[in-house]
Amino acid sequence: MYKWNVHAFDVLADPARRRILELLAEGEQTSGSIASVIRREFGISQPAVSQHLRVLREHGFASVRADGTRRLYAVDSAPLREVDEWLEPFRRFWSQRLDALATELARGRRERRAAGSGAETGRPGEGPGNAHHREE
Repeated sequence: MYKWNVHAFDVLADPARRRILELLAEGEQTSGSIASVIRREFGISQPAVSQHLRVLREHGFASVRADGTRRLYAVDSAPLREVDEWLEPFRRFWSQRLDALATELARGRRERRAAGSGAETGRPGEGPGNAHHREE
C-alpha cells in the first residue's frame, strides 16, 4: 500500500524552498530573480539559494533550461501530484469543515442582501435614497 517517497516532505519542509516553489508557481523565473527575492526575504546568501534550487531540481520539484546566459526555472508538478495523492485519505478531516464554512458564508451573504433591501425601516423600498418620502 505505501509506496510514496517520504523525502518530498523533507524537501518541502524548508520555508525557503517552499517560497521558491510559490515564485515558480507564478511562472518561469530566472535564477537571478529567484535569488533576489529569497535573499531579501530570508537573508541567505546567493550560494545558499543556488543550493535550494539544486535540491528542488534533484528531487524533481523544479526543472531548469538555458536561455542564452540565463537559467530559467519552472515548477515540475509530478512530485506535487504525488503529495496531493498522499494527502487524499486525510482530506475528509477538513473538507466537511470547508463545506460547512461555505454554507455559512452563503447564508451570511443572503442575510446581508435581505437586510440591505429595507435598510433603515426594515421594510423593502423604504431605505435611504428612496425617492418616495412620507410627509407627516
